[in-house]
Amino acid sequence: MSAVVYILPAVFMAVILIAAVRKVKVYNSFAEGIKGAVPLVLSLFPYIAAILILSSLFEASGLSSALEKALSPAFEFLGIPPEISRLVLIKPFSGSGSAAVLSEIFSEYGADSYIARCASVVYASGETVFYMSAVYFAGQKKKTPALPVVIALVSNFVAVIFGCLLCRIL
Repeated sequence: MSAVVYILPAVFMAVILIAAVRKVKVYNSFAEGIKGAVPLVLSLFPYIAAILILSSLFEASGLSSALEKALSPAFEFLGIPPEISRLVLIKPFSGSGSAAVLSEIFSEYGADSYIARCASVVYASGETVFYMSAVYFAGQKKKTPALPVVIALVSNFVAVIFGCLLCRIL
């Protein structure tokens, strides 16, 4: 058995020992921390719910498919295989949805194909921008997410283009 499995229990034991030496009431401190987290969770919930609903509507409405077909030629021009355009569109909205699309690509084209390599890079090189924005801006008093979200989306797209370029030349 590897020593790695002992790291997390060792960290917990170290925290408890350090707290005991410093005479910190661990359970009370934990309860205080949870008490502070409840308002954050309550303020975060509407944003996360909205993102989950919007991503489901995006897929169920057919807008995702229509956008995929419309943007495939532009993606191909930029060096992005049209077969992964669905993944490129879903990734900013849904991590689990993009994982499902990645799995479909692997089963259809094979895990070692150029398309699967590009899809892997797309999946790994970006974040679910709208979810992360909801989490970040839920705790902010001044909510002006438009510019940061646009910057994050453009950055994700540039990462997709360069990732596919690297997959092509390597």
